[in-house]
Amino acid sequence: MKLYSYFRSSASYRVRLALNLKGLAYEIVPVHLVKGEHHDEAYRKMNAQARVPSLLLDDGTVLTQSPAIIDYLEETHPAPPLLPADPVARAKIRAVASLIACDIQPLGNMTVLKYLQAPLRHSEDEVRAWVANWMRQGFGAIESLLAPGPYAFGERVTLADVFIVPQVYNARRYGVPLTDFPNVLAVADACEKLEPFIKAHPSNQPDAEG
Repeated sequence: MKLYSYFRSSASYRVRLALNLKGLAYEIVPVHLVKGEHHDEAYRKMNAQARVPSLLLDDGTVLTQSPAIIDYLEETHPAPPLLPADPVARAKIRAVASLIACDIQPLGNMTVLKYLQAPLRHSEDEVRAWVANWMRQGFGAIESLLAPGPYAFGERVTLADVFIVPQVYNARRYGVPLTDFPNVLAVADACEKLEPFIKAHPSNQPDAEG
């Protein structure tokens, strides 16, 4: 498998985590978003939305959108599972993942922030305030849903952790204070000690920049 990824992309980060947690071999193909490589014709033929990640399977099939890719990995490589067997527990974990993927991360997406800065003429400080507002609202909701033990939903890493850790990375990158969210921080701290999370961290990617 080949994963078309950008080291700072939280969506790519999620898929790297899922692949690592399941012990799957894959090759990273860097797509530099800041340099606009996602708009190259060859990449747009692979991913019509011109975003990362894209997962190229061994048979030539291309999968896009991190939640869909992770669902595919969970269905085709069920061990170790990222979701428990109990339907209620699964729904609660998926709610946290969806809160991040649907409500927080899209509002801090690079294309959104560029639109705020260029056509709408917002300053860098105003854009950072925008990012911080939506992150803090989202983390406030997540905080109330977690009971670290030590991970988001107990003693096993789940889909929730796969989504939380990259979003915490984004918050730190934008200087968003997280002291009001001790449960979120405890989860991130526990996960970041694990080898699959260390391997997936942006700083450990082949396209990482200082």
